[in-house]
Amino acid sequence: MNDSSNLPFMKMHGLGNDFVVVDERGITPRVDAAVAIALADRHRGVGFDQLAVMSKTPDADVHLTFWNSDGSQAGACGNATRCIARHLMDESGATSLSLETERGVLQALDAGDGLTSVNMGQPVLAWQDIPLARDVDTLALPIDGTPTATGMGNPHCTFFVDDAGAIDLAQQGAALEHHPLFPQRTNVQFASLVAENHLRMRVWERGVGITLASGSSSCATAVAAARRGITGRDVQIDLDGGTLHVSWRDDGVWMTGPTAHVFDGVWRL
Repeated sequence: MNDSSNLPFMKMHGLGNDFVVVDERGITPRVDAAVAIALADRHRGVGFDQLAVMSKTPDADVHLTFWNSDGSQAGACGNATRCIARHLMDESGATSLSLETERGVLQALDAGDGLTSVNMGQPVLAWQDIPLARDVDTLALPIDGTPTATGMGNPHCTFFVDDAGAIDLAQQGAALEHHPLFPQRTNVQFASLVAENHLRMRVWERGVGITLASGSSSCATAVAAARRGITGRDVQIDLDGGTLHVSWRDDGVWMTGPTAHVFDGVWRL
């Protein structure tokens, strides 16, 4: 095999929300939709919820592009951003850095005890910017269950229910992802209040399906819960894969949690 046929990658995860990360800094870009789909196949490829590609930028320490497992692109991926931030901090010895995404330049910090924090930016609350298909109240959408819509780089639709664990996520998530109110499709979350400022949440991601965790979904759910008066602005969110802490502050929505670098490999194109 010559070098042009080899694509080195890292496998990472944040609470079981797993990623393939490709470093294209200094090399000719080789990841496209077809490569993303092939890599995503959990039987014939590597398998991931999202693929993240690192590239150079003059405006931050690194630029990130995200691909879903169906070959579509995502505007944000919070857990992948945290994983890559941890990798770069371990690589450089830095305790803070900046990462450029479609959302803009995001700041990341070493939170100590093996945890990494990323500021995912301010939530998008206006219907036309999320975007929605028409002018409706984003706090209580005209959908059964009156979910809340939030933009966090991706569109999000959050339902607050008595028991998130009792929801048929596969059936409801698949249907709601393609709801006509969301012209770009949507991530779907079901959340229930466990205790004060403590939520249990499950996630269906557009272009992916059921995931064990989602950083941008956790941020969107925290914002929706605060807007509806269910919680304050600093919350613990328990997902199928583990726990994230989300804090909606004046400078943006900060998300903190663990990361894991699982292995390195080489994909033959």
